[in-house]
Amino acid sequence: MTESTAARKPRRSAGSKAAGTTGTKAAGTTGSKAGTDAKRTTGTKRTTSTTRTAAKKGSETELVQLLTPEGERVGTAANSAYAEYASYVADITPDELRGLYRDMVLTRRFDAEATALQRQGELGLWASLLGQEAAQIGSGRATRQDDYVFPTYREHGVAWCRGVDPTNLLGMFRGVNNGGWDPNSNNFHLYTIVIGSQALHATGYAMGVAKDGADSGVIAYFGDGASSQGDVSEAFNFAAVYNAPVVFFCQNNQWAISESNEKQTRVPLYQRAQGFGFPGVRVDGNDVLASLAVTRWALDRARRGEGPALIEAYTYRMGAHTTSDDPSRYRHDDERAAWEAKDPILRLRRFLESANHADEGFFAELEAESEALGKRVREVVRAMPDPDRFAIFENVYADGHALVDEERAQFAAYQASFADAEGV
Repeated sequence: MTESTAARKPRRSAGSKAAGTTGTKAAGTTGSKAGTDAKRTTGTKRTTSTTRTAAKKGSETELVQLLTPEGERVGTAANSAYAEYASYVADITPDELRGLYRDMVLTRRFDAEATALQRQGELGLWASLLGQEAAQIGSGRATRQDDYVFPTYREHGVAWCRGVDPTNLLGMFRGVNNGGWDPNSNNFHLYTIVIGSQALHATGYAMGVAKDGADSGVIAYFGDGASSQGDVSEAFNFAAVYNAPVVFFCQNNQWAISESNEKQTRVPLYQRAQGFGFPGVRVDGNDVLASLAVTRWALDRARRGEGPALIEAYTYRMGAHTTSDDPSRYRHDDERAAWEAKDPILRLRRFLESANHADEGFFAELEAESEALGKRVREVVRAMPDPDRFAIFENVYADGHALVDEERAQFAAYQASFADAEGV
């Protein structure tokens, strides 16, 4: 069981400034704009008028976008439908924008290296985040240090934002451990392979946070496919009834392995929140500014005691579901080409260049840093020990079992047969 954050850390006011970013040079993007010290409600009582307004707002907003694919800032006017969300990034600095760009570039480089290592036989499997960098970096940088994150198995960018060494993500995929980091060190839970169960874990943890009287928030990540799981619906219901301070962040990358959205839902996913009594918002998941702003908004209201929210980050999985998948069997190249034009990294680069927030020296330095990261990842992974082939038979039964002993002996004989073949 994960130890409650509130039990380990002192309470912080909702208006306090987050202590910088975690794990990267990007400065100041983890801070919260919450300026109220409204008392959290720990039971089912809610600030109903605020909740109703937010629910109505979420249901009427189709796609929150603050940065177009061409790199143009939008939605900042006072009369814009997205003005409230835009206010959460209105004071973002050029340095912070460069930090977001750096986060996305380095995360993509790490992801590409991990994919290559799997193809070379160094990893057993890899789940790529290619194309989803903005959704992950934007939402990850919206969290405070005392917030708690429950990921699936693809949140490499969020892990980066929480200060988890990227090489620690690879041990599980190489088979040398069951998770390479201490969840409580970075308030970032271990990867969850079981689809959708982390939504329940996050809700239970958030209920504990509320009962402890802390003002931190909880965020749970899952994909569009997981939204069809019963665990996620149960988490929605519990979170709503108990007013849990949790944000459900769904990365809708259009494909649940080989099943398209059309075979999963008849309505946009964010609208499901209405049936449970809390707001849902669809955000352009390839827009890092919109992802940052909307997640800050959702976490702020959760910390103020206004209950859960659902964010649907509308994005696209550019690569395969995992390295064992072949997307060419179920989707067309022209679909990917259309989404490549909305590339989240290129979008922010265009804005940085047009606003004169970055020069060629910045991009060249980042390219060198990117290559250095790829080299370090290769070296660390190749230095990892081979998995213990017999570890699977340990700790199955406390006192041992004859059938397990028999299976171990059969497996040992099978492994020995390879040595005999090599000696011929």
